[in-house]
Order: sequence, then C-alpha cells, then structure tokens
Amino acid sequence: MLRTGHAMPGARMSGTLRWSRGSEHAGSISYVADLEDEQPHLILTYRRGSGASAEQVEQRIRLCLTRPNYGGVRWWMVCPYRGVRAAKLYLPPHGDRFASRVAWRLGYHSQRIAEHDRPFEALFRLQKRLGGPQGWEAGLARRPKGMWNRTYARMWREYEALDGQCAVVMHGMLSRLAG
Repeated sequence: MLRTGHAMPGARMSGTLRWSRGSEHAGSISYVADLEDEQPHLILTYRRGSGASAEQVEQRIRLCLTRPNYGGVRWWMVCPYRGVRAAKLYLPPHGDRFASRVAWRLGYHSQRIAEHDRPFEALFRLQKRLGGPQGWEAGLARRPKGMWNRTYARMWREYEALDGQCAVVMHGMLSRLAG
C-alpha cells in the first residue's frame, strides 16, 4: 500500500480497493491506514458472504516497523491471531478474517507437490517459459526470437532429462496398475 500511495508514513489515509475477474466486479475492501498515530494500524472493512447471511466485518490490524541495516524503514503487519510480523495477510476462500500464512497453515504450491509429480511440474514450467504447448511428450517450442542458441540448447538438454524422468515415473505407475 505504501508503494502504490494508498498509505503514507505520518499520515492517515482511507479509501476503497476494488478488483475484478475479467470485466466483472469481483470484490472490494475499504481501509483506513493510520500511520501518524503512536500505535499505527490498518482498519479493513468488508462484507463476507452474500444475501441475508452477509456479515459486515471490521478488522483492526496493528502495524510496526523495523530499520534494516542498509537504511530506511520497513513496515510490517502484525498477525491478529499469532502476533507475528507478516508482509502479507491472507483471507482464504472459507476464512473469516485476514491472518498470516502461518496462522492459516497455508503452504506454498511447491510444498504440496507429490514427489512423483515434481518432474512433470518442472517440465511444464520449462515449456511455459518457452511459450510452447504444455504436457508430457508435447515437445518443446521452437527457439523464441532473441534467445541465444546456447541458452536454447541448454533448455533442450534440460527438457530431455525431465522427459526421461517423467517416462520413468509413468512406467512405474503403469507397472503398479498392471501388476
């Protein structure tokens, strides 16, 4: 919010943030960022749910700052449930309030990938990076304009290695199913 000008140190600012999915309005949240007080805080106001069961929520989040060794200041939100500093707070789909990743026990995508899916994930990431079709045995896109030949050759070797790992995983799965 500091980077976008929605909050400023030493000032009290308020407004509404809106977002959409495609061209359709998806939601909004009102805020008051008070950074002029001795106890800086952020007040978030939003509706949770829809229709007659909708709940009007007002959540107060403490703010604190640290002074990094390289100078300047860094602002943090303090998780209302865990009391830990957090750069981001989350409101998962079935959550009721904003809280830190630790409080919601949210993992990163890479932590939820099963071991046998890791080569496929890496392969799809490589294919996406090159702008080609994604999928096992979908092949690798032609060298993008402006990419060095040696970079593309390195990616091709990486693709072949990942494709081989995927084949081993698929062979193992199919043999378990058959046997």
